[in-house]
Amino acid sequence: MEWFMNMNNYAYNMINKENSKTYKWGDNCDSWVMVDHPNLSVKMESMPSGTKEKMHFHAMAQQFFFILKGRATFYLDDKIESVSKNQGILIDPKTVHYIANESGKELDFLVISQPSTTDDRTTVT
Repeated sequence: MEWFMNMNNYAYNMINKENSKTYKWGDNCDSWVMVDHPNLSVKMESMPSGTKEKMHFHAMAQQFFFILKGRATFYLDDKIESVSKNQGILIDPKTVHYIANESGKELDFLVISQPSTTDDRTTVT
């Protein structure tokens, strides 16, 4: 990543998929870590059709999911919500949830967590 300085000597960082850290999760899903700070996490993620994550919750972090492409199905406590392109959903801390791609197309989205979910994830069985 490249650091830049603006006119007031404040640093900023240009971030994109090519210069961010990546990892695989779940069943061949991709994540690009755009921001990874203790108080803020921003990731772009992609889920192939028919994939889902495990049911879990975060004790401290709230998460905002914004759909870039496709349609996501969110399982939240006792509710099911469908979220489409250019829509988002805010999930409060301690909400048991998971995201699934039940469509026939790839799902791309941003997930913004505050604070970071590092060491703040409990899987529910």
